[in-house]
Amino acid sequence: MKGYLITVFWGLLVWFCATMFFVLLGEHVLFSPGTDAFIISTLLLIIGTAFLLYGVTYVYLKFNQSKHAPLKFGIIGTIVGLSLDTITLSNHHLVFPKLDDSQIIAFTAWMTFAYALYLIIPALINQQRNKRRKQQIDL
Repeated sequence: MKGYLITVFWGLLVWFCATMFFVLLGEHVLFSPGTDAFIISTLLLIIGTAFLLYGVTYVYLKFNQSKHAPLKFGIIGTIVGLSLDTITLSNHHLVFPKLDDSQIIAFTAWMTFAYALYLIIPALINQQRNKRRKQQIDL
């Protein structure tokens, strides 16, 4: 368990930053599903999330350089985030008091795709690292 503490901390940090973004700015970036604004804002949020997760994964790798560190980050971070978001969404009136129900649905749609990215991006980075390592060994 001791080997996972840094990864759990990073998962908590990512979850906290994402949650605080929507606590502070959610009413300005989340729109009712079915509207053009919803589609555009959700796509922009997903693209931004992908870039941020890519960058955060590389920063995490400065602290954990083990063989499958990106996979560990993606899986543990997703476990931590989904667990905490279960509580957050169950108490959304307390956590997100400025958001109406349609905005909570929009947040949940973004969140679902964000967790898919949280698994996919570290897996792709891990695959790139393994290819580079194999190429170095073959030389």
